[in-house]
Amino acid sequence: MPDYFEEGTLVGVLTAEPLDRVLDYKAPEGGCWMGAFVVVPLGPRKVIGVIWGPGRGDWDPAKVRQVAKVLDVAPMRAEMRAFLTRAGAYTLTPMSAMLRLATRAPGLADPPSMKKLYRLGMEAPDRMTDARTRVLAVLEEYGGLAFTQKELAEMAGTSASVIKGLVAQGAVEEVDTPRDAPYLPLDPDRPGKPLTESQAAAVAPLVAGIGDGTYGTTLLKGVTGSGKTEVYLGAVAECLRQGRQALVLLPEIALTSEFLTRVKARFGAEPAEWHSGVTMTERRRCWRMVGQGAAQLVVGARSALYLPFRDLGLIVVDEEHDTSYKQEDGALYSARDMAVLRASLNDAQVVLASATPSLESWWNAESGKYARVDLADRFGAAVMPEMRAIDMRAEDLPGNRWVSPTLQAAVRARLARGEQSLLFLNRRGYAPVTLCRACGEQVGCDHCDARMVEHRFQKRLMCHQCGETKPMPEACPSCGVAGKMAAVGPGVERLAEEVEALFPEARMAVLSSDLFGSARALKARIAEIAEGETDIIIGTQLVAKGHNFPRLTLVGVIDADLGLQGSDLRAAERTFQLMRQVAGRAGRAEVPGVALLQSFQPEHPVIRAILSGDEEGFWRAEADERRATGMPPFGRLAGIVVSSPDAAQAFDLANHLARSDAPITAIGGTVYGPAPAPIARIRGRHRVRLLVKAPRGAPIQGALRDWVGGLKLPGALRLSVDIDPQSFY
Repeated sequence: MPDYFEEGTLVGVLTAEPLDRVLDYKAPEGGCWMGAFVVVPLGPRKVIGVIWGPGRGDWDPAKVRQVAKVLDVAPMRAEMRAFLTRAGAYTLTPMSAMLRLATRAPGLADPPSMKKLYRLGMEAPDRMTDARTRVLAVLEEYGGLAFTQKELAEMAGTSASVIKGLVAQGAVEEVDTPRDAPYLPLDPDRPGKPLTESQAAAVAPLVAGIGDGTYGTTLLKGVTGSGKTEVYLGAVAECLRQGRQALVLLPEIALTSEFLTRVKARFGAEPAEWHSGVTMTERRRCWRMVGQGAAQLVVGARSALYLPFRDLGLIVVDEEHDTSYKQEDGALYSARDMAVLRASLNDAQVVLASATPSLESWWNAESGKYARVDLADRFGAAVMPEMRAIDMRAEDLPGNRWVSPTLQAAVRARLARGEQSLLFLNRRGYAPVTLCRACGEQVGCDHCDARMVEHRFQKRLMCHQCGETKPMPEACPSCGVAGKMAAVGPGVERLAEEVEALFPEARMAVLSSDLFGSARALKARIAEIAEGETDIIIGTQLVAKGHNFPRLTLVGVIDADLGLQGSDLRAAERTFQLMRQVAGRAGRAEVPGVALLQSFQPEHPVIRAILSGDEEGFWRAEADERRATGMPPFGRLAGIVVSSPDAAQAFDLANHLARSDAPITAIGGTVYGPAPAPIARIRGRHRVRLLVKAPRGAPIQGALRDWVGGLKLPGALRLSVDIDPQSFY
């Protein structure tokens, strides 16, 4: 296949528009390279595309239009095109949607925008003032480096007008520079924290793998607080020494602030960031610089996997078990699995880091597909927290209260010692159910089959499926009786109300994703907590993810049984992971920690496994159960959701699929359903589920293509296929 196409040659252009084919165009004046990002006419519009190969030539040559412009960005590399193709084939995602993931930077077609920088000029000012002296001293101290006006004014402690005055005198020079500038270089040889013997032993095989320049995946399993971050930063340092790029994926934006501080301390400069919390300008700069190789390290969310790396040598998936790595709408993919695919095409190494790995990763390490490195001890003087269950059947607690007397006493002891406590409840809002005591009606969403959750801080009811909100009703929407609306069950806001009454003297913080307007505000609050400005933290699973609160010595889990209900395949695994992760927030400094789990079934096998700490025993038992039923990772699953505003229409299509299941049975698979989805209506659309189960080695993608690929769906009917589903709602 040619790498270069002369002017007028037919080229195939893949666009991000929802079309089912690569389109033919004529190469522009000056020709174009394979993988070049281009602007092409499509109907009356101009859209961005990528040169995907030679044209097919099956279109009337007289009607073939010319590529309008080749963009001044690095062409898409062959391994990136292979990654998008393979990822699309695995997840059954159209290539247009895959390209959309890879071009999610605004203004790619715009000419480079400029910004003004200020540096030391050649002239001396006609007179000196204290403010002018400070500005010139800053510029001299930094050896002629250029700064933005805001940076220079802040560093010199002066106003912008002082800088403008020096520019007029020629003492400071004003220069235009591209806004999309390279990132400051990171120094891999800058000394990091001294490693313990076990950390150094864990770094060694990772460094060796990167030095070989070959593909490999390693499960880095370490108890919380064992220093996994320092270990994989050692791998990042080696990757940078080799002149290659590294990507660190984090499951939560709130984690990036603390992590960026550690990276800057380790390498002397901040990395590139890619997540929903950065500005559009920064996203474009990151995308362009990654493609040019001018960003050595990217820290980001799952979508950072689709950045156009020039030479990717290492991908770290921190907290690899976290469910937020699964994209649940649009293109349905697991960032953990796609990281392994991308690395295999780039001859790169993958580090999957977790204290409580997913069963899939644990099994891949157990069976030898992945290497495994363990960190068994906490760093320094810190030790793992003591874990105990509070048997709620023996506690004297009113029906509308949730903090047991035993847990109350433990919190009081921490308050007396000036230590922090964390009370964990994985439910946002004030109460999960609002019902009428007169008629029993539960307030539901108008567009979904879901109860509306009271958010008292916002004085609203909210649907956690579609985001719809409405004011708290004074009278029952069903029977019209006023004054009978009651909140049932606890959410973090209701727990906060109870804690405030129990401990009025304590400083309290509620950490829940819906209470912060921006990622920046959430990061700032977490930093305040870490500095000790809070006595009691009340939080959802947001607090389980990697935060380090040095004064935190008590974790109280309000409802340890919450995740054990329901028929979710991964219910036991997720409860185990979440409880161990939350407990791991305690005792990360010198003072030992305690984790207390309130449970009505302390004899449950999962609760017993959490308390005993026999993680390997838990994984083995869970693996045996999955193997016996042919469930992942010992079998394959695919979830199919048919949705429509008309319930009968959705069921008709689902029933048709269930009856014509020959392509699935041909590979030894089984179709289960159709059945209404657990949440049977979302945003006004009725949802019907089918589940496909197949043997581990079965070619499930091909069978699914044969099964659903030829369907012509009428207007409002939609069908989505989720390979390796993580949730079944």
